[in-house]
Amino acid sequence: MNPYTLLPFIVLIAAMFLMTRSAKKKQTQAAQMRNEMQPGSGVRTIGGMYATVKEVNEDTVLLDAAPGVDLLFAKNSVGAVLTDDEYNRIVHGIEHDLKSDAEIVPDDASSLTETDETDGSAAAAAASDDKIDLGKKDADEDTADGSEAVTEDKPKKSDGDSDAK
Repeated sequence: MNPYTLLPFIVLIAAMFLMTRSAKKKQTQAAQMRNEMQPGSGVRTIGGMYATVKEVNEDTVLLDAAPGVDLLFAKNSVGAVLTDDEYNRIVHGIEHDLKSDAEIVPDDASSLTETDETDGSAAAAAASDDKIDLGKKDADEDTADGSEAVTEDKPKKSDGDSDAK
């Protein structure tokens, strides 16, 4: 037989061996993680529920989901054992910041508008409380100037009204 005809079969067998080996390795890691569970540690089930371990038995685990709510699960239903920091961050919303010396970013945009330089015209414009004239005049000012406001006698039409019938 030609060695080139056997090559696809050899590659296929090697690929199957590598896939089963990696899957078996993941299964042993998950079993080891479940065996190392201790009461008081936070877990996530494969269904997505977060709870605290209350008791660990041979095949089952008793979880405390809420005060007064104890649930009995199979050990295989535990998807992940979480660290204390991760569990508190997810369940209680408590952030444990390792970078306490880092600069705090403000929630508003006030720090973006502040300038370090003292520009005379910018400081004068910011300090002035005068109203800015945009070119519009009030009706009261028009009548005070002596000119009368022109009003129409006809009622104004809305969007739905039309003259054509």
